[in-house]
Amino acid sequence: MKWNLRLVAAQRGIWKAAELQRLLAEHGLVVSAGKMSGLWSKTPASLKLSDLDIICAALGCQVGELLVPEPVLSRGEAALRSAE
Repeated sequence: MKWNLRLVAAQRGIWKAAELQRLLAEHGLVVSAGKMSGLWSKTPASLKLSDLDIICAALGCQVGELLVPEPVLSRGEAALRSAE
């Protein structure tokens, strides 16, 4: 899965993690600065569905905009891509 939080936020005029953090708090999801940094800068290893629901509500988006499926690569394909 590809995590598109920054792209979806940017499409809605949100350019900084702190801006999104405030918006999420307004929707009832208080996120620490460290967790917000992780959500903003990389794909989270795990995410509560209830948190994902609030993120979608705050951004006015669908889950499919935040989580985009990517093809699963075989080990050989992954090794070739990492060597490029």
